Amino acid sequence: MTAFRLPSAEASRMPITGHLEELRSRLIKVIWTLLGGMVLAYTVSDILIGWLKRPLAADLYFFSPTEAFWVAMKVSFFAGLFLSLPVIFYQIWRFVTPGLLPNERRLALPFVLIGSLFFVLGLVFCYFVVAPFALKFLVGFGTQQGLKPVFSIGLYMDFLLKFLLAFGVVFELPLVITVLAKLGLVTPQFLARHRRYAVLVNAILAAVLTPTADVFNMMLMMGPLLLFYELGIWGARFFGRKPSASGAAQEPDSAGSGA
Repeated sequence: MTAFRLPSAEASRMPITGHLEELRSRLIKVIWTLLGGMVLAYTVSDILIGWLKRPLAADLYFFSPTEAFWVAMKVSFFAGLFLSLPVIFYQIWRFVTPGLLPNERRLALPFVLIGSLFFVLGLVFCYFVVAPFALKFLVGFGTQQGLKPVFSIGLYMDFLLKFLLAFGVVFELPLVITVLAKLGLVTPQFLARHRRYAVLVNAILAAVLTPTADVFNMMLMMGPLLLFYELGIWGARFFGRKPSASGAAQEPDSAGSGA
């Protein structure tokens, strides 16, 4: 098995401090963009809060003087993150560019567009499908026990924003796997061979990413994770780095010598 090697001579000569400095520079750009998006979103935070209340279809209350203010800040941060997505994906691509072949570096624009699109699809799927279904089930379970719901806006927004963010991240899984295959770090054969371990890892990720500890919401998260892992295998198969002729020739030789 050949070790992964960066195709860029410049990248191979760069010391670890150089990589850390570049990472710091790109993180600073992301942070400034995020802050700008957050300030812009804060000006319309009341509209955003009204939009986020719709999946619940119930009145919301605040139970401390600062609760409503911090909800506006959280919603603004989430919206700022959403607005910053193209910049975030572009900075990620620029950071991994030294590990790509020259013809692969031209894929920056598709990476930014596809990454942003997948994140948006995750938000849409969660907002219109998963969140209403989960809220209806959970609230209905409580009312069947003879309980009357009184919803705190802070707790509700924490639940919904974490749910939205988790599904946005989950929808990026095929793109992440494809990029790793482009870098030569994984192959579709490796991913398919370790599918059963991926099921266990996906279950752990679903438990971590789900904003509540119940099995119901965990399964809602795990289903898309398993689906997107399979899509990632197909993405790695079609768009991953093809093995070199020398590497392909070495495998039969090593297999024959070990026979």
